[in-house]
Amino acid sequence: MDNKKLTQWGIGVVLLIIFFGSSIIDILTRYIWIDNIGFKGIFLTQLKASIALFGVTAIVFMIFASINLFISSKLTKSKTMFKEKWKYGILAIISVFIGISNVKNWMLVLKYLNQSTFGILDPIFSKDVSFYVFSLPFFMYVANFMIVAILLTIIIVLGNYFQTLITAWIKKSKELKENPLGENVNYKKYIALLGNTAKIHIALLLSLFFVLISVKNYFDRFKIMYSEAGIVVGAGYTDTMVLLPAIKLIMILSIVVAVIFIAWAFSKGIKKRHILGITIIGYIAISIVATTVVPGIIQSLKVSPNEINLEKPYIENNIKYTKMAYGLDDVEEIEFSADKKLTTDIITEQSAIIDNIRLLDWRPLTSTYKQTQEIRLYYDLSGIDIDRYYIDGEYREVMLAARELDQNKILTNAKTWVNLHQIYTHGNGVVMSPVNEVTSEGLPEYLIKDIPPVSKIGLPITNPRIYYGEKSDNFVIVNTETKEFDYPKGDTNMYNQYDGTGGIKLDKFYKKLLLAFYFRDIKILLSGDMTKESRIMFDRNIQDRISLIAPFLWLDNDPYIVINDGRLFWIQDAYTVTDKYPYSEKYWGINYIRNSVKIVVDAYNGDVSYYVVDEKDPIINTYSTIFPNAFKSFEDMPEGLKNHTRYPEDLFKLQSDVFSIYHMNDPTVFYNKEDAWQIPNEIYGVGQQIKSEPYYIIMKLPGQVKEEFILMTSFTPIRKDNMVAWFAARSDEEYGKLILFKLSKDKLIPGPSQIEAMFDQDSEISQQLTLWSQQGSQVARGNLLVIPIKDSMLYIEPLYIQAENGQLPQMKRVLVSDGEKVIMEKDLDTALRALLVKGNRTSVTTGDDSEDELIKKASQYYNLIQDAMQDGDWEKIGNNFNNLGEVLEQLSEEENPNVVIVRP
Repeated sequence: MDNKKLTQWGIGVVLLIIFFGSSIIDILTRYIWIDNIGFKGIFLTQLKASIALFGVTAIVFMIFASINLFISSKLTKSKTMFKEKWKYGILAIISVFIGISNVKNWMLVLKYLNQSTFGILDPIFSKDVSFYVFSLPFFMYVANFMIVAILLTIIIVLGNYFQTLITAWIKKSKELKENPLGENVNYKKYIALLGNTAKIHIALLLSLFFVLISVKNYFDRFKIMYSEAGIVVGAGYTDTMVLLPAIKLIMILSIVVAVIFIAWAFSKGIKKRHILGITIIGYIAISIVATTVVPGIIQSLKVSPNEINLEKPYIENNIKYTKMAYGLDDVEEIEFSADKKLTTDIITEQSAIIDNIRLLDWRPLTSTYKQTQEIRLYYDLSGIDIDRYYIDGEYREVMLAARELDQNKILTNAKTWVNLHQIYTHGNGVVMSPVNEVTSEGLPEYLIKDIPPVSKIGLPITNPRIYYGEKSDNFVIVNTETKEFDYPKGDTNMYNQYDGTGGIKLDKFYKKLLLAFYFRDIKILLSGDMTKESRIMFDRNIQDRISLIAPFLWLDNDPYIVINDGRLFWIQDAYTVTDKYPYSEKYWGINYIRNSVKIVVDAYNGDVSYYVVDEKDPIINTYSTIFPNAFKSFEDMPEGLKNHTRYPEDLFKLQSDVFSIYHMNDPTVFYNKEDAWQIPNEIYGVGQQIKSEPYYIIMKLPGQVKEEFILMTSFTPIRKDNMVAWFAARSDEEYGKLILFKLSKDKLIPGPSQIEAMFDQDSEISQQLTLWSQQGSQVARGNLLVIPIKDSMLYIEPLYIQAENGQLPQMKRVLVSDGEKVIMEKDLDTALRALLVKGNRTSVTTGDDSEDELIKKASQYYNLIQDAMQDGDWEKIGNNFNNLGEVLEQLSEEENPNVVIVRP
């Protein structure tokens, strides 16, 4: 090899390193990382598919374009005598970019090749739904790729012909300048010959282009199943009766145009151009008229005046397929009368429900957790989750949060490289409290607290360290010569030596070098603290970690922490989705969803396991075929973790939104939206009106024999506030079962906003809230819970009081109602007793205040009475007089200052 070629190769290698070196390092690092956690099969499948797709598309385009470039060059080479190598070099570069642009479609191709059937046929073409989800996107992709390839080839060939003509003109000009008396070459004849050659070549390519347009139009027919032109998504009357025949007509016309191009190509000279022009203009005009103008006219003149009659079967299709797509086709509907009065017997019989009513609201509770249990500034307890555990033999609902380490909270002057990457590496333990118990100060009654975690129940945590979580976003290196901080103890710190399997072991120089390049951090390579047992952990944020392994899954917004066998695990719900389900309405950008996968991440080692919980889902079955060793059966999940799977809140919200409209099965009722529902509003915080959130609760569903963990919400009619139904998703024995409890239409059942109004309109409650606000405090409301209890309805809302300059909200009161009476008391038991007092309307407790506070309140009530007397407001005088009496009675009860006074 001579020096010139050697230099060229050297330049090429340098350019490759410059342009692709970073990508190569990323790929190698990702391979080591994913192999370390046992998912190299997914990585290699994706890599092979990407390389194959890159190669196929680049080579196909290169071959097709090269053949046409060769033909155009061959026909003119004898005249121009120019070298053509540079043209093929440019073509090769274009082919590379074509291949790169197609790599992103690797999953689309694999899904087509490994597709599973749905076993459901569409009502128009009788195609299985899998055709729309897997096959049609692939066919459209191939057709579009070929059309683009032909268009680019036409541009390249035209450029080549123009370059030949320009070259000939330049050559002629040069010859005439150098030798004006030289031989007269007939360039006009040459140009005419060249023009005819180019005409034939370009015409044949355009003919092929229109053949492909016809093929694309064939597949375009099926896209009417996603049409949004009618009153519902999917093929409507105009689509099937007008648009579909129009597309078939255009398919035929495309073939006709292709034939005319061939005929024109072999006609003599460049004549009869007008025939070709008329053909193309006619084709465009007919396409526009047939697919836009005519359907619009038919829609306006025929369909709109008779819309409900003509669209009825298509509305039925939309209802049917939308419900199937969102898993709402098997909702059990039960009549719930809600006509019984709450009684002591009902409350006693349903004690399990009462004992698990969530009084604590996660938002104010977050502040309380942070103030009382974060302990050090670099810990974070913001991610409160709701779950259930057996505690002392009882099925209890609890709230818990992982105490993660948030490096962003470390003081700026302490953010050294060693602190961030070797010392402050992990969080420690969890905090747990029951959903319905508070101390006398209104703070949560902790079941697990402190560092190391201290458990008051039979739920020990033997390994509380959290290296992988929701807050972990920086790489850390463990098992180094530097001591790793474990937890604070008094004025000193405790240290830990990691003994797990998480991260990549830095036992080889090439690993250090690779990771130093990957993180652009030379200290990884130069640090003297490293040993052969040192491990580097990165991608520790669990959602990022999961998505890097399986980017084709949608993730729920809320992973939650679980205690099992003394260890901590994260459970993440994942969804399979598509926007290609026929006749299904789009929500959140998709029109099909299944919660097919539960993902478990070990908080200590970072191990990730994907468990298939819906084996009927064709999309997850397709993924399982593509990646045969990536997914496990739900039966393989440890029993302790399986007991904590819950119906995901994001899915339930989506299904509730869909079902608020798609519970209407009658096409006429659906068309008129006569029975449309909505998620009601509630007052939250300091007078803020928000959309009610679904909530988890342990309760015995009507007709069931035992309590279970469910997720529920309520519905009210559109633009009305009375409640018409409540919706529940089960999480225990019959996991995933959806039940709709329809309320009687013969009786008005108050909705959340109506109950909120009753609380606001009650004079004694309103005055008490005003009184607290005047004392330099802020009163905030928690979520209003609607609790169905044995054909009765119970409404419960916690009240929090927080000092204006404080950060520690305390739950001080509970508002309850049965839909007729409203009660405010210091705890739920007292409130329920007051609610059951015959004839009682309102009870306001001040019983847990100190003597000084009671004296202060007595003085304030006295002043309010004085003001009311001046205004002549006798109702306000009477109300404040009663309140003053309650305060004075409590002051007189020295032996029992916390006595509760209920006035019938």
